[in-house]
Amino acid sequence: MSLHFGSLYWPGTYADPLKYRALEGCVRSRVAIIGGGMSGVTCGYVLAGSGIDAVLIEQGRIADGSTSANTGLLQFANDTMLSDFARTIGERDAASFYHACRQASEQLHAIAERLPRDVQFKRRRSLYYASTPADAPALRKEYEYWHRHGFSAEWWDGQRISRHYPFRKEAAILTNGDAEINPYLFVHALAEEANRLGLTIYEHTPMLSVQPADAGSGYIVQTPDGALQVDHVVYAVGYAPEQAGGRWIQAKLCRSYAIVTNPMPSLAEWPERCLLWETARSYLYARTTPDNRIVVGGLDENVRVPVITQRELRVHSMRLLSEFKLLFPMWEPEIRYEWCATFGESTDGLPWIGEDPDRPRQHYLLGYGGNGTIYSMLGADIIRDKLLGIDHPIASLVRPDRPVIVP
Repeated sequence: MSLHFGSLYWPGTYADPLKYRALEGCVRSRVAIIGGGMSGVTCGYVLAGSGIDAVLIEQGRIADGSTSANTGLLQFANDTMLSDFARTIGERDAASFYHACRQASEQLHAIAERLPRDVQFKRRRSLYYASTPADAPALRKEYEYWHRHGFSAEWWDGQRISRHYPFRKEAAILTNGDAEINPYLFVHALAEEANRLGLTIYEHTPMLSVQPADAGSGYIVQTPDGALQVDHVVYAVGYAPEQAGGRWIQAKLCRSYAIVTNPMPSLAEWPERCLLWETARSYLYARTTPDNRIVVGGLDENVRVPVITQRELRVHSMRLLSEFKLLFPMWEPEIRYEWCATFGESTDGLPWIGEDPDRPRQHYLLGYGGNGTIYSMLGADIIRDKLLGIDHPIASLVRPDRPVIVP
């Protein structure tokens, strides 16, 4: 099943990525990671950096699935507000989860800045604005939760917004600690570094089955031309949860849209090039690129399969462009790239990370949600700690068999 349709921007920024051979024969390792996207490669990097023997298999090419359609916003704030999490899982756990996401964001920033390859990483602030005046009270409540739990943010009223931007909104929160990145470059650079640290990577190696080993300890991961004999399996299979098996993952899979414009002569009216997003669900979001392009995404629909015709895609692309021009009416950006991609969320807004209670030593790393890259980093740490016998402070909040409470 295809995960995206249209013309993708990021793969064209790295024309000749490193290639990895397919698996042939039998290989022994402690851990098998299934999936070579953001989650799988991040996990492989963390495990290799901790001295844990691991092998990663990818059915196609590294970063060619959902990662190539990722729009590269690194925001630790969730699609589900902190104040909403406080209502469903309790304020203490909600704050702990948000702080863990903030820490994961800082880890990603540190990794991106020390990678030998330029991955177009830029620290940014985010402007989270009220889509309608009726959303302002809930946004104010969210700001108060942020302030109470020590997150860096500023409250902007309508006058302050209009002094800085060519649009007026009733209210906004200006948050610190976010960033933008080229996700395709980042995952390839991370894979290269993980490989140098000891992670073995195989491309064009789909998983056919996972069966208990004959000796009763560990698993055999069968592939077309070989097999992996491992103690642990990590499913980092993105928006194809069926590949992970088990009964715990009940994802809400939909489709989302994105456009990238031609380079703009100037973006002077966009202060600090802040990441922009709104309170509406589904929400519009926007960012810039180093060469002055504009990336706009959103318009999610409750349909799993991406559109299949250019005509249908163009209708949604023009809607995205029209919505963006309401914010910056003085500009006339032109669409250069446009795509539709499968996107996944959980019912309660939390990712699925951890060991399957029904299948010992089989682990999920499924970072569903708008900040899936943050979840990938968080999940890699949780799984690493599990393998090392360390209790991660928020592992219980994201475990596969947690009670699911809808916000």
